[in-house]
Amino acid sequence: MNAVTQAELLRSLPPARRYARALTGSQQAGDGLVADALRAGLPSLAPRLALYAGVTRLAPPPAVPPAGANLSPRHRQLLLLTALEELSVNDAAQVVGVPLDVAETELHEARDALRSATAADVLVIEDEPIIAMDVRQLVEDCGHRVVGVAATEAQAVRLAQDRNPSLILADVNLGAGGDGINAVNRIQERLKVPVIFVTAYPERLLTAEQVEPAFVISKPFEPLALAIATYQAVSSTVPIG
Repeated sequence: MNAVTQAELLRSLPPARRYARALTGSQQAGDGLVADALRAGLPSLAPRLALYAGVTRLAPPPAVPPAGANLSPRHRQLLLLTALEELSVNDAAQVVGVPLDVAETELHEARDALRSATAADVLVIEDEPIIAMDVRQLVEDCGHRVVGVAATEAQAVRLAQDRNPSLILADVNLGAGGDGINAVNRIQERLKVPVIFVTAYPERLLTAEQVEPAFVISKPFEPLALAIATYQAVSSTVPIG
């Protein structure tokens, strides 16, 4: 592998970690999957696609079939690659190893199935009122219920205790109100609940150098990205990290 390819591969590691963590529901399992893919050797694709393909090839099936949407492992992979990782359908087809027409058909099926997914009770942690309103609307448009919106660490902890959410959607930076990761850590001392972190700088949470979240989506995000991230988080057997 030449130096340019190595540099491209290094730049591709954060999105590969995000994809692998979303597939497995765990920072540890996801990062381990990326390492296994590198050790096993990557297919002859562009570095980013090659990493995705290596992870996809080694990814274990979901441990427990979730209730609600009837999504196969490949349905999940195609949704994550196109919605969360923002690949074209053509690139996603190369990653999962199917013809373009098959990927298009299965992606259409996956989007339809996603609409029937079981609704979650969502706590939103976001300090900007306008953004919080937009996020609330997106969450409800995905078919979920917003049980509270918190602007500070203290408010988030209190609402989580009172409302018992089945999912938390948290901004990382709460300004003067504290830190979203700290809020989640405090909540999870009492309540084990899956968490999706929303940040404008996802690469900062995808270094594999410390305890980091399993589910990370970039700000701003599309409704489909939120829908598939929510489905993966709720159907995962590992809450976070």
